Amino acid sequence: MISVAELAARLDDPALAAATAVCDVRFYLADHEQGRREYGQAHIPGAVYVDLHTQLAGGPGGGRHPLPPVDAFVRLLGTLGISPATYVVAYDSAGGGTAARLWWMLRSIGHGQAAVLDGGLPAWERAGYPLTSEVPPVEPVTYPPVERWSGIVDAGAVAEGAALGATIVDSRAPERFRGEVETIDKQAGHIPGAINLYHAENLAADGTHRPVSELAERFTGVGDSPIVYCGSGVTACHNLLAMSLVGISRARLYPGSWSEWSSDPERPIATGD
Repeated sequence: MISVAELAARLDDPALAAATAVCDVRFYLADHEQGRREYGQAHIPGAVYVDLHTQLAGGPGGGRHPLPPVDAFVRLLGTLGISPATYVVAYDSAGGGTAARLWWMLRSIGHGQAAVLDGGLPAWERAGYPLTSEVPPVEPVTYPPVERWSGIVDAGAVAEGAALGATIVDSRAPERFRGEVETIDKQAGHIPGAINLYHAENLAADGTHRPVSELAERFTGVGDSPIVYCGSGVTACHNLLAMSLVGISRARLYPGSWSEWSSDPERPIATGD
């Protein structure tokens, strides 16, 4: 995590600013173009827009937002001027719910210098920092090749883990977990054996992250390598971010998540608590 004050200070330092890439990852499921429109109206100075739907997803896997091929992601980083030495800050307007996807993808390929802006754009605005509509120039670079994503599991591994008693964390809202509401995916419910830790509950009332001590209590008992999923592998990354803050570094993402799992009528489904 990085605070708005820390980011502002970093951008005010010419040397640090030159080594920093700020990425606007605003995304809205109901309107895939809304984030890009909002970016065009106002964004943090120097930020570039990264489209979750077309740039951080779109590979051959199942679900609504499968990971893109890792080489495509590496090429994207190069076009954004991001090298392995670049400090990347991702932000959104949803408490990190979509920005964490970029953070996780960077961590998955071994890019250690990545952070999510705590509180996102709303916190930046509340603090009175400037906004702009100017799109910054970007000098492309070549990012070194990466062989594969790390820290992911497929549906088969999830099923096997469930049978063996692995901790499986569902990051969706409680009513979706219980199967009371489902307006997006084909079936309602959750993966049998999963526990529900709604990603939005990682946040305080002002949209910034809760103190690490509270997050540590929240994730007590999940073990050191839980499997984490959500609707389409996006907000699960918010839980993975919070877990990393409390030292749970081997948690794994199921990218297909519920949108993939529920699309197969042969896979078991549970409802209720």
